[in-house]
Amino acid sequence: MGEPKSKQFENIYYGLSNYPGILKLAPSGLGWKTADSENIVTIPADEFKKVQWMRVARDYQLKVALKNGSAARFDGFAKDNFESLREIVRTNYKLNLETKELSVRGWNWGKTDFQGSQLVFNIGNKTAYEIPLSQVSNTNLQNKVEVSLEFMQPEQLGEDAKVRSRKAPVHELVEMRFYVPGSTVVTKEGESEKSKNGSDEEEEEEEEEMSAAKLFFETVKEKADLTQVSGEGIVLFQDVLLLTPRGRYDIEMFPTFFRLRGKTYDYKIQQSSVVSLFLLPKLDDLHEMFVIGLDPPLRQGQTLYHFLVLQFKKEEEREFQLNLDDETVQKEYGGKLELQYEAPVFEVFSTVFHVLTKKKIIRPSGFQSQHDEVAVKCSLKANEGYLYPLEKCFLFIPKPPTLIKTSDIEKVIFSRVSMVAGKTAHLTSARTFDVKFSMKSGLEYQFSSIVREEYEHLDNYFREKHIRTENETDDKFNFNNNKGGQQVLDDYADVFSNNSDDEPHQDGRVVVEDSDTVDDDFIASSDSDTDVAEEYDENYAGIGSSTDGEDKGVPKKKVKISKVPKKPKS
Repeated sequence: MGEPKSKQFENIYYGLSNYPGILKLAPSGLGWKTADSENIVTIPADEFKKVQWMRVARDYQLKVALKNGSAARFDGFAKDNFESLREIVRTNYKLNLETKELSVRGWNWGKTDFQGSQLVFNIGNKTAYEIPLSQVSNTNLQNKVEVSLEFMQPEQLGEDAKVRSRKAPVHELVEMRFYVPGSTVVTKEGESEKSKNGSDEEEEEEEEEMSAAKLFFETVKEKADLTQVSGEGIVLFQDVLLLTPRGRYDIEMFPTFFRLRGKTYDYKIQQSSVVSLFLLPKLDDLHEMFVIGLDPPLRQGQTLYHFLVLQFKKEEEREFQLNLDDETVQKEYGGKLELQYEAPVFEVFSTVFHVLTKKKIIRPSGFQSQHDEVAVKCSLKANEGYLYPLEKCFLFIPKPPTLIKTSDIEKVIFSRVSMVAGKTAHLTSARTFDVKFSMKSGLEYQFSSIVREEYEHLDNYFREKHIRTENETDDKFNFNNNKGGQQVLDDYADVFSNNSDDEPHQDGRVVVEDSDTVDDDFIASSDSDTDVAEEYDENYAGIGSSTDGEDKGVPKKKVKISKVPKKPKS
């Protein structure tokens, strides 16, 4: 056996990194670093358990299995490097370099095996792929037989990885789903309370039947370290209602992330993913809504949630004890937190989020509705909610949460409203109007069913923000045209005045002077004479109606006002 020696290899990738580095194998262990020395990885030789050689996507891989159950992978070796690596491993570490063949059949059906912190998927007796569970950010039991695994993205791996991913964009694996049918019997040890009660009985093993998918789900959570002791967190908020996504969650705050635990879903969200915070009162005067903007968004199956909408009762108060000491509060958080709170839950929650995320909380300012509220009730497509005009944006909540930045608005278009001398005038019976935001990007957001009393308040607010507004109405009803509002009203008043001639009016309508005579140019109708009343919201039931209701042989006739007169019968 030869003397121990060192050797280095260039253009070697470590783990799932997208940038190469230099790998050095020395008698004391191995070291890997990038060319700029920003990332350095060292592993002592006494932690080596097994070394394997295999063909992978990036040429050949050297896998070093460690005694703690994890593994270090180095890709990018050429086929010719095998002999020299085998000699170094045998000489320096007293281990054999094993050759491992992978399954290349492409089957999606096989068996899973948990080896330390690795999830191994085997097809037959060969490994198809391995998943480092340290890269799993979340897992969910979608149904009785399906488990999803979500993986960390560059944004969640730190600023360095985030910057590098922007410089060299690559495809990232976001999610995998496993179909795990069947059930299994799980053996559990008996409760230790038996011995505490003074009983001499030995602990009994209990067997419980569990679905294979649930067992797989629980194992992934444990191996991926997705469950942590509550005492490690700073503070825990229990049974918090989320409007989007819907459900109740326990929210636990940590220094660099927060965790949502629900009955079906568990989420781990980095504090760096929080981009905006809003604290907005609900219009029922009973609740406060706290909105958290996320980038990257929260993923639930195929649905992405860019905002979390939480709801708190205003009057609900609790006591909270923060798991911090005075020195940490002063050094890490500038004395902005207290060790103990006895206040409304929403105030404590917003304070802790503000300090940990270092994000400003946006509150209502400036706008007041007809009833002195800070928002207007409306609908976005089929969803009812509230539109909050804020200092630099408009926010619609709770579902779907929609943020519209003021700087991105091209113009605002009002529909089904008209203006005369600064006051609202409606020629129809509609009690609501619509507002459409036309964005510079070409997108449009239309909010409907806004009560007509809010028009003047919204219009004034848009003018204060120097946002261009338009009224999207028919020319005949547009009170902002060149004629002037009063002139347009005068023109339409002539429609119902007595004219000397039965000539078409300038808008194409025919007006008959004498209501006792019947114009045979119009088709007889047996319907009730309510067409005019519905269209103009005025009672003109007497125009053109027949008084001979007893004679069934003579059908009733009426004069019908129409934009385009129908042709007379020949």
